[in-house]
This record gives sequence, structure tokens and C-alpha cells, in this order.
Amino acid sequence: MPVLVMKFGGTSVANLDRIRRVAKRVGVEVANGYDVIVIVSAMSGKTNELVGWVGETSPLYDAREYDAVVSSGENVTAGLMALTLQEMEIPARSWQGWQVPVKTSSAHSAARIVDIPPANIMAKFAEGMRVAVVAGFQGISPEGRITTLGRGGSDTTAVAFAAAMGAERCDIYTDVDGVYTTDPRISPKARKLDRIAYEEMLELASLGAKVLQTRSVELAMRYNVKLRVLSSFEEQSDGAGTLVCAEEEIMESKVVTGIAYSRDEAKMTLMSVADRPGIAAAIFGPLSEAGVNVDMIIQNISEEGRTDMTFSCPTEQVARAERALKSAVETGNINYSHLVADTDVAKISAVGIGMRSQSGVAAQMFRTLSNEGINIKVIATSEIKISVLIDRKYMELAVQALHDTFDLDKVG
Repeated sequence: MPVLVMKFGGTSVANLDRIRRVAKRVGVEVANGYDVIVIVSAMSGKTNELVGWVGETSPLYDAREYDAVVSSGENVTAGLMALTLQEMEIPARSWQGWQVPVKTSSAHSAARIVDIPPANIMAKFAEGMRVAVVAGFQGISPEGRITTLGRGGSDTTAVAFAAAMGAERCDIYTDVDGVYTTDPRISPKARKLDRIAYEEMLELASLGAKVLQTRSVELAMRYNVKLRVLSSFEEQSDGAGTLVCAEEEIMESKVVTGIAYSRDEAKMTLMSVADRPGIAAAIFGPLSEAGVNVDMIIQNISEEGRTDMTFSCPTEQVARAERALKSAVETGNINYSHLVADTDVAKISAVGIGMRSQSGVAAQMFRTLSNEGINIKVIATSEIKISVLIDRKYMELAVQALHDTFDLDKVG
């Protein structure tokens, strides 16, 4: 029988009533002739509780034991889901990561999936099992220890299973009914998209859209796994949700598909840096080693051998960046007069594969912001994205204005 992967997040399985609702939805797909692999997250709030317990028990904890504790939330959900399906007389069993096995790297709390051999699950399907309920977010290291994939890892687990098992599709059930042209909480005119290209979804996910985890979209694009984003709380119909697919499967699209934003951004500027070969490596090497996620980078024109270097990063990483740069000064790798950190900015991005073939999008975007009296601090572009840093107080105004400018509330 064809295989379908269905992933349910924490809010979808938050209590026994919701687990029963999810089980009924799984039962519909079994009745439609699918063998189903269900990937489940921990019940809403449970992972945070477990993380808190670890922190209280051992502030300087062993990462291997941390993974053993926090992965247990998914195990509970998987067992309860399997029991619920069995009560519905659907042949089902639960699987923990090590039982599949989901083979990962040894990077505890941030492991990467290396391989998922399909033999064990496919053998059980051949014996009559109809649903494999798999604990998401977890795997097993080469050393035989439980590992976790980092927050949002259940999305990645689901896509990896779809690729490994040759699934027809991977359905991601969340608390939203699809991917929108922007955040409906900011713009009431936001429109749900029927389809979106992998590259567009990847940009939107990396730029702040919380619908899908970035790693899961990367994996889907690499293995051409069709992803569908659906709501756990609404009745489904044909064509429900948003399909994330190859660009070739989208007949026609607007130049701009969506407006994304990230509220918690910081702009950091190194003033009067020595302008010499290798200075960029000397600055951004230590930042990388410190785990600072640098995004936009601008270097000003050099005057008398000195220049200013500006970059953006998440506000939560500002202190880490400051320590890394101070350490680089102390070791003599770089020198600058002072460091200016602006933590009151937001990043706004226009995303669309149509930008490849149509010019003028940047000019239109900048004109719109100018008309609203919004000053642009930093600009960065790629083939299908234009991002700007602006004062955070103008974030919602910018999103609404750009959404209107590009007519994203209209189809076609």
C-alpha cells in the first residue's frame, strides 16, 4: 500500500481528547488505503517542563542525560496514540527512535539525522500493521545513546521518514491551516497560499515564519518530498492547507509571494576597523565559533585605511557577539575604536521566485517604505529575497504597506 507520513505538533496532541481527534484523522487515511507513519511531538508544554527539571537538577548537565530526559515526552505521546488507535481497532504500535532506528550524529541536543533504514517498519507493514506511531525529535547515536534533534526536530523527523520510506506525501498538522502571504495577526488581508515553492518556503522559514522548521524544508527540497501544511483543528477537504512543492509544479505565481518579518533583530557596527586583507575573516571567524548567527553584512568605503563593518544577528546573541569580538581584540586579531549595538530594529523581507525574471521589486519596496516615512538601515538581497532592517516601531506598518503594495491579498 502507499505510505503517508502525518506529523502532529504539541498543540495537536495536548490532551487525550485531542489525541482521540488526531487518531480519527489517521483512521480516515487508513480507510483511504494508506499505510501511515505518524510522527508525534510531546504534549504541549511537556518539553519545557522536562527542560526545566533538568536545569533544576543539574545546572551543568551531561548533554547525554539531558537528551534521555527531554526525549521522553514524545515517547509518552507515541504510546498514548498507539493505544487510542488500537481502541479503534486499527493495527498500530509505537516506535521510539532507537527501535526504527533513526541513526543520528553524536551532537546531543542538536543531532543530525544520518540514516533511517526502512526495513523494520516496512516489515511490520507487511505483517499487517497499518500505523507506525513514531516519537519525533529523537534518534540514536553511533555510541548507542539517545539523541535529540533540537527544537522543532519533529518536522525534520517527519520529512526524513517520508524520504526514507518513499512516502507519497508528508502532511504537517499544526495550529494554523496553511502558509499565508504574511502573518494574519499583523495584516487582516493576509491570504492562505494553495502552493508555495520549496525555495520560497525555505526563505520564509529562515526569515521568521514559524510554520515549518528550516531544516525540514531543506530536507524536503533535497529529496523532493511533497509537504502539506494543515490545521489539526479544522475539517479537511480536497486541496486543504498549503502544498510545499517544486517550482515546476506551480503554474503561475506573483512576483512576490510573501512578506516575512523578524522582530528580535540587532544591528551591530564595528567603528574604525583596520581595512586590510583578511579582516572580514578575522571578525566573522570568532563570531561563527561563538555560535552567532550573522545575517546581513555591510562594509563602508575605506578612508585612510579604516572602515566601518555592520552586521545583523538575533538580539539574544548580542552579548555572545560582544564577548567574541572583545576576545578577538585581546588576542590581537582585530582592532576597532568602539562597538555600537542597536537592539531596537526589525527585519522585513519580501520573498518570491518571480523576482528572478522581473526587475523593479527593490525600487517598489523602497518607495513604499519611503512613502510611509520609514528609514532603511541595512539592505540585503538574494535571487528571490529582499531584506531590510528598520526601526522596530515601524515593523507592523511596513508589513501592512508592503503587503498592499504587492497586492498579496489578491489571487493571480
